Amino acid sequence: MSAAAACQTALMLAMDVSNSVDPSEYRLQIDGLAAALADPEIAEILVRDDVMLSVVQWSGEDRQELSIPWTQMRSGLHVAEFAARVRVLERAFVLSETAPAEALRFALRQFRDVPHCARHVIDMSGDGTPNAGGEVSRIRRQAERAGVTVNGLAIEGIGVAITNFYGRQVITRDGFVMTARGHRDYARAIRAKILREISRVMGRLERPAPCPRACAAPTAAPS
Repeated sequence: MSAAAACQTALMLAMDVSNSVDPSEYRLQIDGLAAALADPEIAEILVRDDVMLSVVQWSGEDRQELSIPWTQMRSGLHVAEFAARVRVLERAFVLSETAPAEALRFALRQFRDVPHCARHVIDMSGDGTPNAGGEVSRIRRQAERAGVTVNGLAIEGIGVAITNFYGRQVITRDGFVMTARGHRDYARAIRAKILREISRVMGRLERPAPCPRACAAPTAAPS
């Protein structure tokens, strides 16, 4: 099978390591991401579809790093090795601002190296709104023109300000946002997000759960 036929998805995992992320929160992100990739259900799909993975760390305007370059998941061993690399990944930046526009622009450039993959997806996570850099929505439009899907994982404290920002400014029209309630909820959220991304379930909103029989509208009483 050719590379063009094999690679279904190139998935870039772009992590916010700006000043708002303290050392313990960084560790929660790294451990959560590694656990998600090693999850048997996710690992099976990664291998089945020969998914290409990479990891980017980002923060301020000139603070982006391709921490783990594109790697194809051809076997369970490849997945296990990639997850192990994530778990020991050193933090790229400290004491830096939050510039998602520049992070998104950097991420888009990396897809030049995986033109053979059928789908290009950026999984962008963060725990804040911009305090540096350019207009995020302009780079989002560039992603849409390039055929790259951008999804968001908003790490919230109280409220939904970050979720709203990702929904309005970051994700593409075919993308979606998920919310983690704090960094301790990140592991659950990133597992659900990656599973949805590689399963090719698209759309901005989760489908609501089926309504049980008990919540059906009552039959009108006869007059």
